[in-house]
Amino acid sequence: MPSSVRWTRAAAVASVLGLIVLGLAWELWLAPTGSGTLALKVLPLAIPLAGLLKNRMYTYRWVSLLVWLYFFEGAVRATSDRGAGRWLALVEVLLCLLLFAACSAHVRWRLRDAKARDAQARDVQARDALVTPAEALP
Repeated sequence: MPSSVRWTRAAAVASVLGLIVLGLAWELWLAPTGSGTLALKVLPLAIPLAGLLKNRMYTYRWVSLLVWLYFFEGAVRATSDRGAGRWLALVEVLLCLLLFAACSAHVRWRLRDAKARDAQARDVQARDALVTPAEALP
């Protein structure tokens, strides 16, 4: 795996872990909003973690869509909350943007690398088909 793809994987996993830790800390200790039941909002983020760690392309694709729910929640709370809640919401927005960028780049670069490998394999196959082994000649 190229280093650019490894970097995007690390950034995606770190962003998801950051969003989970931020969501729990925010709703339970730093700026709780009620009884702490909003901490359950991080549960959907735990589901894709295994797929990201196993480097599954499909997971990167749907996480890049899921992240927008958290982005909009952070954007709304950044404009409506006061004090620590506003800063925590801005951190959530930044983590969401990092996660989206990492997932998008990961998918794009892996597909590009797969196409390059396929083209190289086709070239080798075509070259091998043109070269006739010595034992095949009369």
